[in-house]
Amino acid sequence: MELGSVKHFLKGKTILVTGATVFVEKVLRVQPDVKKLYLLLRASNPCSATERMQNEIIGKDLFRVLRDELGDDVGSFISEKVIAVAGDVSLENLGIKYANLRKDMLEEIDIVLHSAASTKFDERFDVAMRINTIGAFHVLNFAKNCTKVVILLHVSTAYMGRESEGLISEEPFQVGETLNGFSKLDMDFEKKLVEKKLHELRAQNSKEETITSEMRSFGLDEEDLVLIMLHTCVAKKHGWPNTYAFTKAMAEMLVEHKKENLPVVILRPTIVTSTYKEPFPGWVEGVRTVDSCAIAYCKRKLSCLPGNIKAAIDVIPADMVVNALIVAMVASASKCYNNIYHVGSSMRNPLKYINILDYFYKYFTKVPWMDKNGKPIKVGTITMLDMAGFKRYIFIHYLLPLKGFKLLNTVCCQHFQKRCLDFNRKIQVAMRLVNLYRPYLFFNGGVFDDRNMEKVEMAAKQGGVEMDLFYFDPKMIDWEDYFMNVHFPGMVKCLIK
Repeated sequence: MELGSVKHFLKGKTILVTGATVFVEKVLRVQPDVKKLYLLLRASNPCSATERMQNEIIGKDLFRVLRDELGDDVGSFISEKVIAVAGDVSLENLGIKYANLRKDMLEEIDIVLHSAASTKFDERFDVAMRINTIGAFHVLNFAKNCTKVVILLHVSTAYMGRESEGLISEEPFQVGETLNGFSKLDMDFEKKLVEKKLHELRAQNSKEETITSEMRSFGLDEEDLVLIMLHTCVAKKHGWPNTYAFTKAMAEMLVEHKKENLPVVILRPTIVTSTYKEPFPGWVEGVRTVDSCAIAYCKRKLSCLPGNIKAAIDVIPADMVVNALIVAMVASASKCYNNIYHVGSSMRNPLKYINILDYFYKYFTKVPWMDKNGKPIKVGTITMLDMAGFKRYIFIHYLLPLKGFKLLNTVCCQHFQKRCLDFNRKIQVAMRLVNLYRPYLFFNGGVFDDRNMEKVEMAAKQGGVEMDLFYFDPKMIDWEDYFMNVHFPGMVKCLIK
């Protein structure tokens, strides 16, 4: 298949973007002749949306290369190319109140990129469903009403399927499909169930904190008390590990089922980490997945995890995800495409748990975290066990001592209260990490098939795509060099800020 120049494809295009900050930076930097970017931002009015764009997007360190390149012209360039749109994906017509603006957008937009999502794994179920599922449906409908649109890019996640060994294929979800095979998913029923629960809580004049707590635990089912508060969400009755994966899966179902004649690309990235090369190495937004474990480890709050030490953990730098997205977009618009793409590393350049744990130890031994007194924290090795072994470890090393200290604390008039609180805090940290990240960090030996993406890469290399700018081959990554010299330093810099 012949793809041609990506920069030429982007020239003169008008793009609607939700989320995807790295995409915005990339397009503005490599193709200044893009016609316009509409950025949908949750805000009450255009002034608030513009303020958010300046403070939370353009003002980020991510855009410093673009700012340096343009110098004093950066303000006028942004004003000409980028329009902040006040709206909300959870509302019809994306919550765009001004009819003239909406009309202009529907007539001008060539490409729609939907990446905005609630990525909290323990998000309130109603919030996750409203943003991740209903939001995707509203974006789809808006795209279908755009008179010039050539493609909708929907960013999903690779972690929606079963935790299984072997090759995990790039296949679509069917409406009503579940992971456990024992139940049939009725999205309307799930939506009405959430609305009924919310109505009940508000009829009781419940405080917002109570509503948040109730909706976060809505449908939760406690498991083994040895693991203290280790929950599975309402999604588990259908086989999904949490509300994030569940609501993203439902979004894919809706997009695939309702797209009609609209060309759609669904991108399923794995665990997204800091930028590999552009706009500079090591940029990371917030703390997620791998980073949460690294932080707990460097502070000596984590010494044991469940998992298979020989299995692969699938991570991919953020700039490679965006490059893959852009090239897949060109392939799709050229009518040479599959429409579902895994973007990860486990198939072509697997990173083993044993390796990343070694990088943890090496980096934080060389560059230790400082405690509150300014003293370096000495780290040890992390033990990885199967789930049964992990439960035994927690019971022996934490729960039994905690019971002993509680008894001794009672006898000694609260003399060991600090030690009890410290033990309890360590247990809660470990359990929260396991509960939230087990489907991602402790995946059961599965490898994400990315042959669709590999085919696009081969076509791109043969067809004139600027691969020096739009690289996404995971084989080019030296994992030790990346973590030791790029990702961990970037993560620490983000934390210090």
